[in-house]
Amino acid sequence: MCRNIKALFNFEPPATEEEIRQAALQFVRKVSGYNKPSQANEAAFNAAVAEIAAITSTLLDSLETHASPKNREEEAAKARARRA
Repeated sequence: MCRNIKALFNFEPPATEEEIRQAALQFVRKVSGYNKPSQANEAAFNAAVAEIAAITSTLLDSLETHASPKNREEEAAKARARRA
């Protein structure tokens, strides 16, 4: 998985639209091989980001869990500790 795409499910507060869009953007960048597409490919690139963000929102809204929500700060601290 792309290192820049973070888990978005089961957090308190829930993932924002911007976080979902950033994850979709990272995914499309990875799949397409473009960091910034050419003008000829920009419309297709942006459409893919929008569609993936919408699908991701639907997915996150549909998922169920019995686990309690994770705390963003605690998860970030764990990630920093792993990197150290």
